[in-house]
Amino acid sequence: MLRKRKEPMKRLLEIPYDKRAIFVKRPNRFLGICSDTQSGQELKAHVRDPGRLRELLYPGNQVLLSKANKEGRKTDWDLIAARSDSGHWVLVNSGFHSTIASKILSDSEISPLGQIKSIKPEVKVGKSRLDFLVTLRKDKKVYVEVKGCTLEKDGRALFPDAPTERGRRHLMELGELVDKGYMAMVVFLVLCPHVECFDANKETDPYFFNTFHRILRQGVRVYPVCLEYKDGFIWYKREIGICNSQYSI
Repeated sequence: MLRKRKEPMKRLLEIPYDKRAIFVKRPNRFLGICSDTQSGQELKAHVRDPGRLRELLYPGNQVLLSKANKEGRKTDWDLIAARSDSGHWVLVNSGFHSTIASKILSDSEISPLGQIKSIKPEVKVGKSRLDFLVTLRKDKKVYVEVKGCTLEKDGRALFPDAPTERGRRHLMELGELVDKGYMAMVVFLVLCPHVECFDANKETDPYFFNTFHRILRQGVRVYPVCLEYKDGFIWYKREIGICNSQYSI
């Protein structure tokens, strides 16, 4: 049984940045062209997020970059965050999602699973790898998949912001695990700090939407958690519910 908690903001993870810049264009999925706010110099940044991010990565918007120190890279910078219309910084680097989720699941004060015994990353299930296999204190196993959500509309956090067959397959595999008697859960890291609720994005991906609500009926647990990127840290804020739904977290 998931444990409903209302805790004050908690600092989870430091994610430093080195420079503010202006976003110019995104020539492809992995490359962002930015402009140094002081010198105007062109900066090439790696975009590590599979989403469209159209509400965040558009010409003229402010972004935060960190210097990449790995030799042989085609880009000298990593894109960390972008300014939202509400004025908040939104993390747009999915490379941190697993670490953030692990810290939430391992912290008994904010974890939906309470105190856990162990957490194992990258577990093979069917044709996919799910993010975690969590073992509870009485050796009960919980399969966990993690998704990052950056899209906000009218106070609602929506996922995905682009059609995702891979994401839908993950949900289906969680549903199959529940049907076999296992406990399964999907954690949505909601990176828009002031939304009121979460839902699947029917307009963008109706197939994902239908699968999402089907696995809810099957008994897959859904845990949307609201986070904020502020002062170089990711902060845990609160749990949020599913919009207009009878299903609670």
